[in-house]
Amino acid sequence: MDVIKLLDELEDIIDGSSSIPFAGKILVDKEELLEIIREIRIKLPDEIKQAEWIKEERQRILVEAQNEADTIIDEARLHIEEMIEKDEITRKAQERAEEIINKAKANAKEIRIGAREYADELLKNVQDNLKSIITTLEKNREELKGLK
Repeated sequence: MDVIKLLDELEDIIDGSSSIPFAGKILVDKEELLEIIREIRIKLPDEIKQAEWIKEERQRILVEAQNEADTIIDEARLHIEEMIEKDEITRKAQERAEEIINKAKANAKEIRIGAREYADELLKNVQDNLKSIITTLEKNREELKGLK
């Protein structure tokens, strides 16, 4: 029997005992009460030990749960930091790629402009040479006309 049941039994004995009128006292079987008290004394250390074990187990479970929660939080923070770092690396790579593309576009534009200027210069030289040849041809024709 556990301590609570023994205390209930003790209470039942007291409630069921004959009372002395006008005295507020009762008549009880001394041996029966002493036997219940002895059983309570025997059971009480076990009950206290069990209560202490439950208390310690509760504390151990709480500490374990807190440690597990801390581990989960630390892992989540680490995962977030890794994601941020990866995002930062991706962002920097994207910026570098855009920088390279912009430089390539600028170089291509410079090359096109340079090629147009070079082609224009060549055409101007050809035009100047052709003008000179035409002038020479016209002069030679005039000379030929004068020889008739």
